[in-house]
Amino acid sequence: MARACDVCGKSTLVGHTISHAHNVSKRRWRPNLRSVRARIDGRTVRLMVCTRCLRSGRIVKATR
Repeated sequence: MARACDVCGKSTLVGHTISHAHNVSKRRWRPNLRSVRARIDGRTVRLMVCTRCLRSGRIVKATR
């Protein structure tokens, strides 16, 4: 399963950690994903959604 938001598509970014001595090592920034039961087209589906999409109200959480 890819670490990407099912709503906006936000996924892992890569870059470098650079120390004061300019030692460079690779690192990753991962999106803050949550597993959510959401209402889509009248059905309840399980999605991986980033917290920015949750806060902005891009999806409607399903009630049990």
